[in-house]
Amino acid sequence: MAVNELQEQLYPTLKKYFGYEKFRPQQEKIITTVLNKEDALVIMPTGGGKSICFQLPALLFEGVTIVISPLIALMKDQVDGLRANGIEAAFFNSSQEAAEQQEIFEKVSQQKLKLLYVAPESLSALNDILKPTYISCIAIDEAHCISSWGHDFRPSYQQLGFLKKSLPEIPIIALTATADKATRKDILQQLNISHASEFISSFDRKNIELDVRPATDRVAQIIRFIEKRPDESGIIYCLSRKGTENLAEKLQKKGIEATAYHAGLSFDDRSQVQEDFIFDKTKIVCATVAFGMGIDKSNVRFVIHYNMPKNIEAYYQEIGRAGRDGLPSYALLFHTYADVIQLRRFTEGAANEQLQNAKLERMKQFAEATDCRRKILLGYFGELLAENCGNCDVCKNPPEFFEGTVLAQKILSCIARAKESEPAGIIIDILRGAQNQAVLENGYAELKTYGIGSDVSWRDWQHYLTQLINQGYCEIAFHRKNALQLTEFSKKVLFENQQVFLTKPQAVKEQQAQQTSTKLTRKKDTLFERLRQLRYKIAKEEDIPAYLVFNDATLKEIERERPLSDDDFIKINGVGQRKLEVYGDEFIAEIREFLKSKKKTKKKKKGATYLKTLELLQQEKPIEAIAAERDLSETTIYSHLAKLYAEGKKINIYNYVSKAEVEKVKKAKTELNSPEGLKPYYEFFEEKMPYHTIRLSLEIINK
Repeated sequence: MAVNELQEQLYPTLKKYFGYEKFRPQQEKIITTVLNKEDALVIMPTGGGKSICFQLPALLFEGVTIVISPLIALMKDQVDGLRANGIEAAFFNSSQEAAEQQEIFEKVSQQKLKLLYVAPESLSALNDILKPTYISCIAIDEAHCISSWGHDFRPSYQQLGFLKKSLPEIPIIALTATADKATRKDILQQLNISHASEFISSFDRKNIELDVRPATDRVAQIIRFIEKRPDESGIIYCLSRKGTENLAEKLQKKGIEATAYHAGLSFDDRSQVQEDFIFDKTKIVCATVAFGMGIDKSNVRFVIHYNMPKNIEAYYQEIGRAGRDGLPSYALLFHTYADVIQLRRFTEGAANEQLQNAKLERMKQFAEATDCRRKILLGYFGELLAENCGNCDVCKNPPEFFEGTVLAQKILSCIARAKESEPAGIIIDILRGAQNQAVLENGYAELKTYGIGSDVSWRDWQHYLTQLINQGYCEIAFHRKNALQLTEFSKKVLFENQQVFLTKPQAVKEQQAQQTSTKLTRKKDTLFERLRQLRYKIAKEEDIPAYLVFNDATLKEIERERPLSDDDFIKINGVGQRKLEVYGDEFIAEIREFLKSKKKTKKKKKGATYLKTLELLQQEKPIEAIAAERDLSETTIYSHLAKLYAEGKKINIYNYVSKAEVEKVKKAKTELNSPEGLKPYYEFFEEKMPYHTIRLSLEIINK
């Protein structure tokens, strides 16, 4: 089939098998490159849609696409997802029976298989089919594993260069979520595809809120955090096996459903933990970094780092496991100098120790920064963010600076009087006048600086000391048991009165967990909740993860659009032809049942509902406050607002929509030729203008 004919089938194939009307940024260009049988290197964030870049071409090519993947669990997950979409796919590994492997070979020879997943170690077993007669394309997933510079070095990946030599006409597409310039260059050289087209997508995952906190009472913070999100799935990363077990045990004692995962568990135990998490039987997994790469679970709502990761690539890769469906998600990172010290020990004696320590230093700088987190994160990958993101802890709660020269002088003087031989903890103990063994036995109680900071809490001293290290006024001598030492800049503060500016410690503002969790655990009779329960029932019957039926983003759109026919249902993003045929009737029936029940309730409550909402709107209360007070969704309150305005009720509508937004919608209405429904407007604005803004604007325009 000619390339032009293949390209004409792109959009119909995208909708039929994957359920989407349009491609995400760069996907179409990448797919076209592969269909032209050209090599490609794709750097695209987790959740950005990398898989479709090789899965869709595989459907249009005649032969099979070989997908090289690092983990059996990841292969199984991908294959289950493809089969759920009606695509012929399989995975090959050494644990399979000979008869099962032979069946795979026969399907390949008969061109009945579109995608075949295999680990690099098992490639040699495929020699009989690694020929142009059978192979149309080769995709190498998690390609950073190839590079000796990469953050997840794997020797078997480095042997993949033979593929281009033995199959020079077959296109190779290498994909990963994170790779800096050095890693990208290394990948291309190792694979012998130095002339490949490079596609580097934006690293900005706007739906993930970034939050970084000092590791003070972190277990208590984590417990409060989780109790506020009783129905959400999350991963908590720890540095050590023991750390995962200890944390899981502490959470369990608080009644939180949590399981530990690490390499010390048996294969069967690890598989069970992973399966329970994927099938929503376990909500929280406390894990080492080995967990997560093999999971395509779209509804992970948060990732917590109990310890600081070893570099920004690892951090970015791991937080990317949250919010793959594009819905709001959370990344919470705790940091402490103890983590830095431990991570430095891990790199001692390594061939690239200097490089690893430099990357660790960048990670530390990110954790301790007082600027927009997302700007720093994107800047690391060479992407410029013009404005602050507004969705990180620094943007939401900017640090307050003050003139802290006297505090700095106290710390630096104490370091000097302790002869630059003690770590941070002892220095703080001296300042606070502690009477522990280390202080008394070394005679530190006799120092002039002993007790001069007793009015400042231990936590606050730690906060100030960390900033002095960051600003270069003192440094940690890692080779001398982490003793603090003065620098050239110290003298200017101690003897020349150079001013030092510090930030005030910020208390973590969280509501009492008991109050919040009680409210959240009470299930509301919403359409989304009904659809979620139906999804769970179907998934249980079919023995597949719930998100393989539909992900949360698709359920949210179904809730919003409420399709009541096959034609409307297939317009939903994430609904392809097979899923319409298999699940459409049940979901449409559930929507009808919900609307029927609500209609009865509405007749009883309509008058009171509108009058109460009108009363609160006229008090000019924020929508979120009204929703909370009325125990209704914000979408419902906006719906009330629009209808009340249309009925001529006295409401200041421009408190909820700007005149500029109204003008934009007015222009869109003209360009779109006054379409029915809100979705055409939503797509016109590239999904950046909320539905409620569009609806209110149209009410103003049409009045």
